Amino acid sequence: MRNQIDLLATVTVLGVLEQAYFTLQVIYARRKYKISPPETRGHPEFERIFRAQVNCSEYFPIFVSLLWVAGIFFHQGVAAVCGLLYLYTRFKYFQGYAVAAQGRLGPLYASARLLWLLLGLAVAGLLAHFLLPGSSAWMAALVQPLQLLSAW
Repeated sequence: MRNQIDLLATVTVLGVLEQAYFTLQVIYARRKYKISPPETRGHPEFERIFRAQVNCSEYFPIFVSLLWVAGIFFHQGVAAVCGLLYLYTRFKYFQGYAVAAQGRLGPLYASARLLWLLLGLAVAGLLAHFLLPGSSAWMAALVQPLQLLSAW
């Protein structure tokens, strides 16, 4: 069973580590600008870092849920690649937002597209599971071109 979820577990742990990194950046910014909790207002750079962390935290449960459903019901490898790309775009989002509010937009749109993709994979996998008898063969045929790309 572990080999059926190892990639999903790895991406999940990487996501948790990313969230911890974002939280540490807020702590460092609080110290740098002398902003004690529970204050959320202060220097503009602190406010951008704080908002970036909060925004990433708000989407994390949605991401993890879609990652696991897509990985279990569609294909673990495809979901894991989407998950890694999502974590990368959220990192770029955080970096961009910390510098300037406009810097968040490109990575924000990319991460939103990846969430939509994960949602589509999750729905396709669930539909195949519930509606198609012998959906394993159908799913294997659907995923085969993706496996060829990943082998490349």
